[in-house]
Amino acid sequence: PISFPASSQSAPAVVPMDVGDEDGDDFSALVFSKTGAFRHGNIGAGITAIQTMGENEGFTVDATEDATDFNDDNLANYDVVIWLSTTGDVLNDDQQAAFERYIQDGGGYAGIHAASDTEYEWPWYADLVGAYFRSHPPGTANAELVIEDHVHPSTAHLGDRWEHHDEWYDFRSNPRNDVHVLMSVDETTYQGGAMG
Repeated sequence: PISFPASSQSAPAVVPMDVGDEDGDDFSALVFSKTGAFRHGNIGAGITAIQTMGENEGFTVDATEDATDFNDDNLANYDVVIWLSTTGDVLNDDQQAAFERYIQDGGGYAGIHAASDTEYEWPWYADLVGAYFRSHPPGTANAELVIEDHVHPSTAHLGDRWEHHDEWYDFRSNPRNDVHVLMSVDETTYQGGAMG
């Protein structure tokens, strides 16, 4: 089993996760960080952090910004594709179709940070990511999160509220009716939130 920190910010526990399948094959992740719009300066640090986690916990991490890697043969090599701060239009129609097949065949997806600021003209991706980015207040701020699911492994160790420092996103639509919410930010604890 592998333990992932529940957050990069002083979370008091880790979440166990098995890395390997029934056949004993190693867990493998592809980090995809192509940008077609704003480029976050911390992408390199994010890739390094995920690679370090892989080294420490015994799973393989490859990183790419090459959209041609989104084909059936290549994607079949990975248990999860991590979209790390991707922005804008990053895949063509054939690459999108290959990624759809990958997910429909049981492949994993994790979207980090600006993954919701990506592929606005691809309705299937909108359903996968849950909601598209609209805006965020300037900078970062401390805020309180309300823990809504106390059973899920990523939140079970937290109390009813958790203070965290981050960049707080507003989305074009509220995904609450279409997703399982683990925690939500209390917009009264920071300035500039516009989700309501």
